[in-house]
Amino acid sequence: MARADAARARFDRAEERGTAIAAARAAAAGIAFGPCPEADRLPSPVECGTVSVPLDYARPYGPHIRLTVSRVRATGAWHERQGALVFNPGGPGGSGMHFPLYAAVPQWRNIARAYDFVGYAPRGVGRSAPLSCQDPAEFTKAPTNSPAHPDAAYKEQRKLRAQEYARGCERATGPALRHYTSIANARDLEVIRGALRQEELSFLGASYGTYFGSVYATLFPDRVRRMVLDSAVNPDPAQIWYRNNLDQSLAFETRWADWRRWVAKHHDTYRLGRTEEEVLRSFERAVESVERAPAGGRVGSAQLRAAFLKAAYYDDVWAHRAGVLSAYLRGDPEPLVETAAPRPEEAAAEENGNAVYTAVECNDAPWPRDWATWDQDNTRLARLAPFETWDNAWMNLPCAYWGPPRRQPVDVRTEADDTPPVLILAAERDAATPYRGALELHRRLAGSTLVTERGAGSHGLSGGSNACVNHHVEAYLLHGRTQAKEVECAARAEPRPEPVTPAATPRAVPRPALPPIAAPPLVSPALPGRRP
Repeated sequence: MARADAARARFDRAEERGTAIAAARAAAAGIAFGPCPEADRLPSPVECGTVSVPLDYARPYGPHIRLTVSRVRATGAWHERQGALVFNPGGPGGSGMHFPLYAAVPQWRNIARAYDFVGYAPRGVGRSAPLSCQDPAEFTKAPTNSPAHPDAAYKEQRKLRAQEYARGCERATGPALRHYTSIANARDLEVIRGALRQEELSFLGASYGTYFGSVYATLFPDRVRRMVLDSAVNPDPAQIWYRNNLDQSLAFETRWADWRRWVAKHHDTYRLGRTEEEVLRSFERAVESVERAPAGGRVGSAQLRAAFLKAAYYDDVWAHRAGVLSAYLRGDPEPLVETAAPRPEEAAAEENGNAVYTAVECNDAPWPRDWATWDQDNTRLARLAPFETWDNAWMNLPCAYWGPPRRQPVDVRTEADDTPPVLILAAERDAATPYRGALELHRRLAGSTLVTERGAGSHGLSGGSNACVNHHVEAYLLHGRTQAKEVECAARAEPRPEPVTPAATPRAVPRPALPPIAAPPLVSPALPGRRP
């Protein structure tokens, strides 16, 4: 054990030296920003460029990969400007390339006067040395079914799929696959800081972005200027990642019940039941129906569950999903098909995001290798939390059969003397990143401030509809002000119901100009339940 610890310490020192070399080289080179490629769909004045980072930080002069970066300049006068604000939306597997577009959104305009808004695609994502593990058409094939309480035959089928998926990742990427980790993501962030020629980093990380953001603060405490961690992952090494996923499945059941209670309150609008139990029976009728006869020939229960999982992420879709379910049970399947059926044009991005998610989570930490542990833990949990438990397990099961070596998670923590105060945001009923994780992160980051939206559960708070939360984010980013160790904000108003009539039956959820700040990675209908 002592010998292994010494070897790990030498490897960590080699990576530390490699990061310093790479950051210095990036600072010398800078970023040659110019018009964005058409594929990024980012209009002027957004600019794009690339940053070269080592594939393996222990070998800084070895092979490099290029990360794509986007930027829009601060709009304020020179005396207002405070440098770059770098953003990551979570995942693993999410891209922040769209972040500069937030500068025009009213809730962000004051911050955009002071900061260049900088987004990027992390290693493996988009055009940043993209990963792939499976043919995209096969990955998004539909319709498929996903029972809440699978039998032995179905479990065996999913085990075989997980094994083949893990082998596909190794075949496609080879030995390089081991270098897609949260630690590498944190080190990439340090190189991006150097390339932007910033002495210190100002960073906004959402969901999974809070985890590698806190890893960055642990590795580079003297480089942190401002750091907002929105919807915090539990960073306890014992939780990364197997236990966090179990906790998440349990939390999704609570959030799923929140949606059903809201629908029941509006029975006169949706006719789905006057109690949450009656609403659940309405949903289960839809599940049974699409398993017998897929909606539009394209939506089975896996696609249905993935679509309704979004209601457990965001209050903003509550009314739409209630309308979709109501319309389907009244004999109109079109809204469900348009909402839940896979879109061929998005297949490549979905598969890519899933590949990155799998590689990072499987590489980051040890996972149970024996199927009996997975089966026992998830069978027991599904009795309490059937909505998402097994879909979550199938999503992560390739990690049981992962070939590359797993790392040990970083022991995230900072000292008040080393790092400026960090601002943590959390919704009390968030299921994707349960609130206990925010409390743990707050405990580990000395001097941090935790802003809690009480009684709320939407995932991703900054720039949303809660003026209290936005006030604290703005005061911190613009002036470095934190009022107390812990701050509470009242929950945002509940969504309003939307009438469902033959003339106004919902057709598809309107696609917003911008995704939520903590957008989960694209949810695959074939493998529902992708996480932040």
